[in-house]
Amino acid sequence: MFFICMTDTCGDPDKDNTRLLEKSLHRIARGHNEAIGDIYEITKKAVYGYVLSIIKNAQDAEDILQETYVKVCLNADQYHSQGKPMAWIFTIARNLALMKIRSQRKITDIPEYEWEQIASGNLEFQSDDRIVLKGALTKISDEESQIVMMHAIGGLKHREIAEMMDMPLATVLSKYNRATKKLQKILEEDC
Repeated sequence: MFFICMTDTCGDPDKDNTRLLEKSLHRIARGHNEAIGDIYEITKKAVYGYVLSIIKNAQDAEDILQETYVKVCLNADQYHSQGKPMAWIFTIARNLALMKIRSQRKITDIPEYEWEQIASGNLEFQSDDRIVLKGALTKISDEESQIVMMHAIGGLKHREIAEMMDMPLATVLSKYNRATKKLQKILEEDC
C-alpha cells in the first residue's frame, strides 16, 4: 500500500492509511470531492486486484474500479466510521462486480494480452506470477482466487484480507496456503 510518513516518528502504516481513508471519506461527505484522490492512491491497486479476481476481465475490472470511486463519492455520507474503510470500499467494488457478472451471465478467462497489460503495470508481477495467477483464476475456488489475487496483485497482508472478506485470519491463511499448494501441484503436473 501507498504510505507517506509526514512526521519524525512514523506509526503503523495500516492505521495511518485507515485514518487517512476515514478522514477523506468524511471530507467527501462534506462536499470536498477532491479527497477521492487520496482514497484512490491508497486503494487502487488492492481494489483493482480484488475486482479482477471476481470479474476475470481487465477491461470490465477497470470500468468497475472507476464506478467504485464514483459510488464512494456519492455515498461517502453513508459511511459510518468503524475503523474499516477498506472493507466498505471492497463491499462497493464487490457489489458492482457481482452486478456486472449477473448482467453478463458469464465469467471469462483473462486473455493473454490483458495479462501482459497487468504485468507491465506492476514491476513485481513477473511471468511466473502471471502463470500462478492464471491458474488461480481457473483451477481453484473463487474465494481462494480472490485471496491469492489480493495478496499477489493488491499487495495486501493476510490480516487486511481477513478484515475485508470478513473472515478469521486463520481461515484466510489456511485458504491461501491450500490454494498455493494446489497451484504448486498443478504446476508440477504440467512440467
